Amino acid sequence: MSNLEATLRAVRDRGAKSFVPYVTGGYPGVDGGLLRMLAAAGADAIEVGIPHSDPIMDGGVIQEASRVALQRGTRIGDVLASIVDAAIEIPVAVMTYANIVHHRGYEAFCDDLARSGVDGVIVPDLPVDEVERFAALGAARGIDVVLLAAPGTTAERYRAIAAASHGFVYCVATYGVTGVRDQLSVTARDVVTAVRPYTDLPLLVGVGIATPEQAGEASAFADGVIVGSALMAPLVAGDPKAAVELSGAFRSQIV
Repeated sequence: MSNLEATLRAVRDRGAKSFVPYVTGGYPGVDGGLLRMLAAAGADAIEVGIPHSDPIMDGGVIQEASRVALQRGTRIGDVLASIVDAAIEIPVAVMTYANIVHHRGYEAFCDDLARSGVDGVIVPDLPVDEVERFAALGAARGIDVVLLAAPGTTAERYRAIAAASHGFVYCVATYGVTGVRDQLSVTARDVVTAVRPYTDLPLLVGVGIATPEQAGEASAFADGVIVGSALMAPLVAGDPKAAVELSGAFRSQIV
């Protein structure tokens, strides 16, 4: 069992819920030091985005963070170097898009992640129908390829996603891109309920989690919560201290 899956299962087995903050790699202030502070604030794992010029799953905040990171010349190696520099004990998963992985080459990309101590990878636009070889390459290196389950999916496809995913299943809370919402979407529970019969993997909810209170709502029925835009917003505003403090507030509500 991989480090990512083992860690999230251990959290669940002790009756707790996982908190996974997301940050965009290469954005100013997103470095090894920040990852260490997020770990100290109570993260059970951390998701680090590899910026892409067409982040089709992401809303305005993360789009802007990706734009700035790319404008600074951020490359895959820079993001991975920040993870190495962090030297944290909790698992780290990277999130990126299929074009980046394809351009680097699936095997070479997995090798890069393994050398950097990355435990998982999330590629939202790589469908379950095309993930088999990538997942095998990752598994051979101890890297979980995490799949997403979105609202409005058929039971047959939920079953396929659950069977092919590793580490955990990323349950997308709402229709649309990442970004804060006024309230937790009712579809969040629907997705978790639909996927649960098909897998024993931890089920984590992400996309549109705006406040610690919403995260608390989601943790009532999911095994954990992923928070991205809400934490990136203060970073984009130039206030990394506020992002870390907000992480602590999210951690306190995810129980």
